[in-house]
Amino acid sequence: MMTGSGPDARFDALLVGGGLANGLIALALLNARPEARVAIVERDGSLAGNHTWSFHDGDVPEAARPFVEPLVTARWPAYTVRFPGHERRVGVGYASITSARLREVVEARFAESAGSRIFTGASVDGVREDSVTLADGTVLRGEVVVDARGPSLGADDSVLGYQKFVGLELELEGASPVTEPLLMDATVPQTDGFRFFYTLPFDARTVLVEDTYFADTPDLDVPRLERGVLEYAALLGLRVSGIRRRERGVLPMPGKRRRPSHAAPLVAGYAGGWFHPATAYSFPVAVRLALHVADTAPTELFGEAYASLEREHGVQFRFGAFLNRLLFGAFRPETRWNALDRFYRLPEGTIRRFYAMETTRGDRFRIVCGRPPRGLSLRLSA
Repeated sequence: MMTGSGPDARFDALLVGGGLANGLIALALLNARPEARVAIVERDGSLAGNHTWSFHDGDVPEAARPFVEPLVTARWPAYTVRFPGHERRVGVGYASITSARLREVVEARFAESAGSRIFTGASVDGVREDSVTLADGTVLRGEVVVDARGPSLGADDSVLGYQKFVGLELELEGASPVTEPLLMDATVPQTDGFRFFYTLPFDARTVLVEDTYFADTPDLDVPRLERGVLEYAALLGLRVSGIRRRERGVLPMPGKRRRPSHAAPLVAGYAGGWFHPATAYSFPVAVRLALHVADTAPTELFGEAYASLEREHGVQFRFGAFLNRLLFGAFRPETRWNALDRFYRLPEGTIRRFYAMETTRGDRFRIVCGRPPRGLSLRLSA
């Protein structure tokens, strides 16, 4: 853990939580203002956790490219989805970022910034609009304080279900026969809700395979699911020589949005509702919020620009939450895949904008109108 005292305990921006949201905010701030003094406070022993984040081409504004492009671990020109009786190659570029790469880039950027600090292994006792108190009594002060400590899985009547997954980053004996992402393979048995495998070939001999569920409960039988991942990898023709990394996650899928905060400290990431409620994709939204923090004076952080950003995000969030209510309320668990099957028959632009939370009115009409998916029953949601 790095500690600060005297002048080093005062910062331009104080970021609580060392995950994606605050990693992007830190990089955006130092890109816009290299002289800025930025601090990240992380409970664990290192930044960024153990995750993989992805986004589609077109999701990143031009202004964010200088700090986003160094993060990209792998990029592909297209991806494939599979459902019973339906396979499609979607010609939209796709990119992924790993925790290891985010951590490497953030730490390197902080090493170049004389006034910035990373505090790891630092438990937090209190967060205020202009300060953070650590468990050891250290008080850090900042003109801007951002709290991004992740989702809570406690009791919450807004949560309808969970997106949960177990993934293995596999080392292969030879070149992978999978050369582009298989974003959603729902041809597998539909157990525990909507189930699909997600496959990312990072390079010729490194492939991430995840067993993913849109389920009613957060329970994960990790050993069993890991065995299933290895069995699926064998079906894909992957000859596994070892496991480089394991990851797992349980993310809440809400049916409504919590009331957003318009007062300091700024609550970012999952805790602040800055994510896609129906897909859990958080990267595009996190980039928008990072640009806002970097481009706005501290006294204007909750001004009209924030209100506009929050209003547009609210429109998109409410639509995603509405789809969650349909998915979990109007389909039996074993038939939920039909909703995604129908979605992946829509135009490529609609698909990309949906993941980026940039849907137009026309997109939203296409997604919910027309011939209903098989298995939809409004009586179930009554």
